[in-house]
Amino acid sequence: MEFIDLKAQQRKIRDSLNNSIKNVLDNGQYILGEEVRVFENQLSSFCGVKHSIGCSNGTDAIILALLAMDIKPGDGVITVPFTYIATLEAIATIGAIPVLVDVYDSTFNIDSSKIEEVIKKSDCQIKAIMPVDLFGLPARYREINEIASKLNIKVIADAAQSFGASKDHINVGQFADITTTSFFPAKPLGCYGDGGAVFTNSDKYNDILRSLAVHGKGSDKYDNIRIGLNSRLDTLQAAILIEKLKIFDDEISLRNSIAELYRKNLKNLPVRCQYIPKNYKSVYAQFSILFDNMKLRDRAQKLLKKQDIPSVIYYSIPAHLQTGYKYLNYKIGDFPVSEDLSNRILSLPMHPYLNEGEIQKIVDTIKLTFN
Repeated sequence: MEFIDLKAQQRKIRDSLNNSIKNVLDNGQYILGEEVRVFENQLSSFCGVKHSIGCSNGTDAIILALLAMDIKPGDGVITVPFTYIATLEAIATIGAIPVLVDVYDSTFNIDSSKIEEVIKKSDCQIKAIMPVDLFGLPARYREINEIASKLNIKVIADAAQSFGASKDHINVGQFADITTTSFFPAKPLGCYGDGGAVFTNSDKYNDILRSLAVHGKGSDKYDNIRIGLNSRLDTLQAAILIEKLKIFDDEISLRNSIAELYRKNLKNLPVRCQYIPKNYKSVYAQFSILFDNMKLRDRAQKLLKKQDIPSVIYYSIPAHLQTGYKYLNYKIGDFPVSEDLSNRILSLPMHPYLNEGEIQKIVDTIKLTFN
C-alpha cells in the first residue's frame, strides 16, 4: 500500500505526459518556455486570481512573497509552530522574525482569536500575518483579514498544502494579499521534481514578484533593479503540471469521498479527525487523526507497519522546539495545543486512488490498538 500513490495517477495520464514532455524536448526551451506561460494562465483561471507566478519551490514562493512586501531584517511575521519548518525557515532566511501563535485544537490552523494579543505583546514590528492551511484546509481568513486591515498589516497565505481548497466556493489564492503554494510531488497537485507558485490580484506585487524570481531583473535581464533570486519554474515541470491540472478537479472530489469514507469507518473508534467547518472544502493533502495519547498513537503506528501500511507523524516536533529555532527563545509549554497535537497525531494514507478495501484494512488495523 502506498501513502501517496503517484504511480496510479501516472498510469492514468501516461500518454499525455509523454507527449507533453516530448514537446518540451523537441522545442528545447527548458527555462521559461511557452508551457510556463500557459500553466500560469491556467492557474489564474483555476484560482480566480489576476496573476500567477511560477517559481522553483514552495519555500522560494514564501521568500518571494516576503521580499515583495518589503519585509526587512528585524521585522516580525506572525505564523504558527504547528507546520512544516519551511514556513519559519523562509521568514528567518530573509532576517525577519517568526512570531508564533498557537493553533486551534479542532482545525489545526492558526487560532485567530489570539493574533491581536500576540501582536500587542511583540517586541518587534509586525509586518504580516502568515497563516498555514494545514493538511489542505484554509484558515479563517475573514477574521484574519479583519485583524490585518485594522492594524494596517499584510496577509500572506501559506497554501503549500491547500491549493484547490475553497470556502463558500471561493478558491484558495483569493483570500490573502499574496498566496503561495508548492508543487512538491507529494502535494495534491505535484510535479516530478520541485516547483511552486505565487498568486496575487495586485499589479504592483506581480511586477515585483516576477522581477525577484529572475535575479531582480528590470526591463532587461542585465538591468537588475533589486536583489532577487534564481527561482523559475522549469518548463518540463510546467508541462507535467498542465496535464495533472486537467484531472485535478476530479481528484479533489475523490479525495473528499475518501475522507468521508474514513470518517464513516472511524466514527465508532476513540479517535478524532480534523474538523472541517461548514462551507469549507479541504483538498486533504493529509488525512490525520488524533489519539487520546502518545502511547496509543505509537501503538497504532506499529500495528499499521506490521501490516505494511504506511503512516506518518505530521509533525512530531513543533517548530518552536526544534534545535535551529531555539534562538527565538520559546520553551515547552508556550504553545500547548501545538505540543499536544504533536504527541497524538497520525496521518494515514491519502490519495485519489485509495480504494474501499484498503481503507477498511487501515481502519481494521487501527481498531486493534484498542483491544
